[in-house]
Amino acid sequence: MDIQINGTCAARFAALKDAFAANFAASGEVGASVAIVRHDELVVDLWGGYQDPDCTVPWQRDTIINVFSTTKTMSCLALLMLASRGLVNIDAPVADYWPAFAQNGKAQVLIRHLLSHTAGLPAWEQPIAGTDLYDWHKVTTLLAEQAPWWEPGWKSGYHGLTQGNLVGEVVRQVDGRTVGQFFRDEIAQPMGSDFHIGLGAEHDERVALVIPAPPLQYGGGHGAAAPEHNSIPYRASNPRLMAEQSWELPWRRAEIPAAGGHGNARSVALAQAAVSHGGSFRGVELLSGTTIDRIFDVQAAGRDLVLGIGVTFGIGYGLNSPRNPISPHARVCYWGGWGGSLVVNDVEAGLTFAYVMNRMGEGTVGDDRAHALLRALYRTLDEA
Repeated sequence: MDIQINGTCAARFAALKDAFAANFAASGEVGASVAIVRHDELVVDLWGGYQDPDCTVPWQRDTIINVFSTTKTMSCLALLMLASRGLVNIDAPVADYWPAFAQNGKAQVLIRHLLSHTAGLPAWEQPIAGTDLYDWHKVTTLLAEQAPWWEPGWKSGYHGLTQGNLVGEVVRQVDGRTVGQFFRDEIAQPMGSDFHIGLGAEHDERVALVIPAPPLQYGGGHGAAAPEHNSIPYRASNPRLMAEQSWELPWRRAEIPAAGGHGNARSVALAQAAVSHGGSFRGVELLSGTTIDRIFDVQAAGRDLVLGIGVTFGIGYGLNSPRNPISPHARVCYWGGWGGSLVVNDVEAGLTFAYVMNRMGEGTVGDDRAHALLRALYRTLDEA
């Protein structure tokens, strides 16, 4: 099937457009978008394919979709903005801003621990259902009450869902607005970004549904062994989400700032572009240079206690590193979402790259579709 690639692409980045088309031809892409902001310009804004697995509804310019953990970069950016304004000290205890959080041995958990997955709260101790994520008070109260699973700051253990509530509650305590409201008012609207943490009903007709990957199989000689029931990775799978939950209206309406954001590649890139552009974009300053430098302050480097792979975390983002390289440049921060979405802020190159799709890849760290686009991007830059 021939897939029409729509949108705009500066001639210099033709190889990336070719790689985007190749994902449809050779990598099973169904519907997707890719965007690059460089030196204050949207130099790539492409989309193509279909919103549904039967290929009957074309992916449009304004199609949006749940991007899972790419949402974390938005909620962390909101808290970093408060730090940049002098309203939050990244090195201060969380309890300075959220007094109830000091319970059960957490008085010395710092803001930077929340932003780097090192707080020791990768999931809820009390079993909860996926629908409990719609009750902000319940899930934040449970986190305030429970004890850390390891000494805060010792190592990273991916806070797959809890990071959004932890970061978001600090934003709410300091600013008064929810993290979704803060993001809308202070980032999305000034940047012209069509990204939402908590989606209004007026946007429903534009939403594409994720196409879940086959369930992960354990044992039997196929794939990884199932985690032990008392292990951190097993305990961290609480609640046990199915990707199909993102199809539900209550999921869209709720503010789930670790996994519930909706947007497309253009909106992701525009929301994040200030990080790669010295803190300001479109005439609006989001971050100071000092705050951007703090993003690259390594908080954990090594085997993540939850993910089981080598990851380097700075403050608010994953960092480029030899163990998990995504760029030839050093000052690069990034994160992606379950199934394959990805945003990369390359401070050295002055660019932000974003990729969003509907067909989910296997596992929690995506697949090669976004990385094929990144390779084409960096080959182009190398040839300049």
